[in-house]
Amino acid sequence: MARVLLLLLVAAAAAAGIADAFYLPGSYPHKYNPGEALSVKVNSLTSIDTEIPFSYYSLPFCLPPEGVKDSAENLGELLMGDRIENSPYRFSMYTNESDVFLCRSPPLAADAFALLRKRIDEMYQVNLILDNLPAIRYTKKDDYFLRWTGYPVGIRVGVDYYVFNHLQFTVLVHKYEDSNVARVMGAGDATDGFASGGKDGAGGAGSSGWMVVGFEVVPCSIKHNPEDVKSLKMYGKYPRNIKCDPTTVSMSIKENEPIVYTYEVSFVKSEIKWPSRWDAYLKMEGAKVHWFSILNSLMVIAFLAGIVFVILLRTVRRDLTRYEELDSEAQAQMNEELSGWKLIVSDVFRAPSNPMLLCVMVGDGVQILGMAVVTILFAALGFMSPASRGTLITGMLFFYLVLGILAGYAGVRVWKTIKCGDHTGWMAVSWRVACFFPGIAFLILTTLNFLLWGSQSTGAIPFSLFVVLILLWFCISVPLTLVGGLLGAKAPHIEYPVRTNQIPREIPPQKYPSWLLVLGAGTLPFGTLFIELFFIMSSIWMGRVYYVFGFLFIVLLLLVIVCAEVSLVLTYMHLCVEDWKWWWKSFFSSGSVAIYIFLYSINYLVFDLKSLSGPVSATLYLGYSLFMVIAIMLATGTVGFISSFCFVHYLFSSVKAD
Repeated sequence: MARVLLLLLVAAAAAAGIADAFYLPGSYPHKYNPGEALSVKVNSLTSIDTEIPFSYYSLPFCLPPEGVKDSAENLGELLMGDRIENSPYRFSMYTNESDVFLCRSPPLAADAFALLRKRIDEMYQVNLILDNLPAIRYTKKDDYFLRWTGYPVGIRVGVDYYVFNHLQFTVLVHKYEDSNVARVMGAGDATDGFASGGKDGAGGAGSSGWMVVGFEVVPCSIKHNPEDVKSLKMYGKYPRNIKCDPTTVSMSIKENEPIVYTYEVSFVKSEIKWPSRWDAYLKMEGAKVHWFSILNSLMVIAFLAGIVFVILLRTVRRDLTRYEELDSEAQAQMNEELSGWKLIVSDVFRAPSNPMLLCVMVGDGVQILGMAVVTILFAALGFMSPASRGTLITGMLFFYLVLGILAGYAGVRVWKTIKCGDHTGWMAVSWRVACFFPGIAFLILTTLNFLLWGSQSTGAIPFSLFVVLILLWFCISVPLTLVGGLLGAKAPHIEYPVRTNQIPREIPPQKYPSWLLVLGAGTLPFGTLFIELFFIMSSIWMGRVYYVFGFLFIVLLLLVIVCAEVSLVLTYMHLCVEDWKWWWKSFFSSGSVAIYIFLYSINYLVFDLKSLSGPVSATLYLGYSLFMVIAIMLATGTVGFISSFCFVHYLFSSVKAD
């Protein structure tokens, strides 16, 4: 174990030391020689108004001369709805081009015209990619610039619709130097430029070149005369000089009229180094507010959690100390006057109702929590950055499958403990652990997928991918869960420190419903993450890049601590009023945070996504939110149950049983 910790520390130190020299995520620098071809790719059309992605070529855009071809995509990209394809845009490294004719579309038929207008009304964005960098667009508002990824399909002015048919690209490049060449030439010579259009690098092939460190686009709407380009071929010179002015629009779309597309590209030498090229995408507006809010939340919650923990320790220690100092007669009097939890010593470990369901939910919660911790840790170390598109979802799925062995072990171990060492039925518990949460997820996602299929969205999971997911479920997750269940059945159960009577003790009537306190307990865990939750929701639904995984990891650890302490305090309160049915209440006292997260999701839908259009989009949002809160409920509830079980076991093993 010490060696593992040492390796982790060394790896963290090494990552911190070489952060300026190497880009930690899985991509690597691609060196281009002057004149070498650069290919622009297109991703799905997206909109924050509908949250339903569509294929780029579903609209009347220019087709590449070699035909549309899909790029290799990983599992995470497919699940996120990304469909990356080739595009007709072609650049040559360090070669500026202007007035490039791309194509003239066929006359807009009635259905194509209506679809284009609809996509403009729904504020769909075109997403272009060059050397794994999304196209970024800057708009000026007052005295500062706003950053956007992609550009709108078009704009509506009054009753007229205008399309952005001319794109002004700016490619930022940085000189690449091999380390040996840099040592010989020196820093001053290393910045010499290449002759425009040259084929060979100054230091010879393989020693120097150019790297793409930025990709900017300015969309313009320019009125082109379709008659002027009848004889032009793709990539030919447009007969007139094109002046791109993003503040004016002139290319209105009309039925039965074609659209002429053009573009221009310029290469600009930049001081941005390759490891820092994603900084422009990760500079979120209001970053200082974000960081200070998170720190403030962390300090406040840690302070409150510390107070709760100290009070609880002092209270329990006082009860135990006073109880141990008394003789038998005094203990009997004290039982009636003070220590209500001591009266249920013979009932506190009585099996709960629906014990198998509790074991299944605890097993799934352990699996989900383990997946979250490992995934966020890897993301915080930089292995799952935005540069590695889709790796976050792929990593989550991989870790979830592998941790099935831990879920089976935890579920069966709790089952065996409840049954006082009898492992009969461990196979049924393991099967239910393997199918409970994945079954719920399959039901929700399949329902939502039918809605996406009906909308012909690229966000719909293809049937072949459905088959792959089912095979991963039954060929990897289920067997690993059964193996974990077998290990749990063979492991020794946790022995209870006291015996349980056959006749259950009557629970005294309470002044207030105990479940009301359980449901209200979720407010404190919710307070630890609601600020971070806003940024996560904005990343998912507003198309913003989320990157502060280090803070998210700290918030996750703090959430686990607060959930454990809240559940522990409520369990102690129930024991003090002689309520020995603490099993499920300990689970839902911390798991109830999911209720507040779901209410927050509805609030976010009403006030932050008020432009969300259509019942399909709202159903998708609520469906994904429901899936998220079920996973959070299982993870946080498991933390509360395990902490309460350990506390109750410790508490009753510290008293003298009659």
